Amino acid sequence: MFKKLRLKKGVKVVLASLGLISVIGFTESKQDGDTCKDIVIRIDNQYDNYFVNEQDILSLMTSAGAHVVKGASFKDLNLKEIEERVKSDRFIKKAEIYKDLKGNMLVNVDLRRPFARVIQSNGPDAYIATDGAVLPVSDKFSSRVVLISGKYTGQLVKSDLLSTDEGKKIYAMLRFINSDKFWKAQIAQIDIDKKLNMTLYPQVTKQYVEFGQPEELEEKFKKLEIFYKQILPRKGWNTYERVNLMYEGQIIAE
Repeated sequence: MFKKLRLKKGVKVVLASLGLISVIGFTESKQDGDTCKDIVIRIDNQYDNYFVNEQDILSLMTSAGAHVVKGASFKDLNLKEIEERVKSDRFIKKAEIYKDLKGNMLVNVDLRRPFARVIQSNGPDAYIATDGAVLPVSDKFSSRVVLISGKYTGQLVKSDLLSTDEGKKIYAMLRFINSDKFWKAQIAQIDIDKKLNMTLYPQVTKQYVEFGQPEELEEKFKKLEIFYKQILPRKGWNTYERVNLMYEGQIIAE
């Protein structure tokens, strides 16, 4: 009976010791999680889209430098404020910042991708992103996309495309071209006048295309496809200088 009691006391001592070690371990783990050990950056949509890299994001995180973040207590770091700093770059579409259980700061970033470049004679060039946002050009990287010129460009870059009715029409035109492999490869430049009439300039052939207003896109591009795939192979690729798609049911080539 005495031996059994001693055995139970011994078990209690061992269990108490294990409990103490667990508490100490949990406390140390919790303290480790309260300090920013490292910054882990993940960038989506970066393939062939190098306007923003990890170093740029680190620079955006704090005006004092990223070294201030590493080693700091998460209690002293305003993650929402840092997130807003990162999102201030126009090339960054989304940013999410949070800490993991190991004490790392995770920075997930989704980049905007340009699909057109606006060229101006009386102002700076700009990019149009796939979500309609107007972006500045960069000395770091140049994207090979369709060019937009003409007298309407000054109005075009004043606000994101989806914020105006005219911008929505131009955006629909750009999306139509960008979503089709043939037109994306074929059309090099779009000139837009003050009335929103468009003239298309191809990559290879010499004729320009009078497209008119960015309306009835499927019908007009179907006519243009007939011109490229049925008429030009028979008549010669450089026979015509001008193609007009503005009249319903007609293709006028001169």
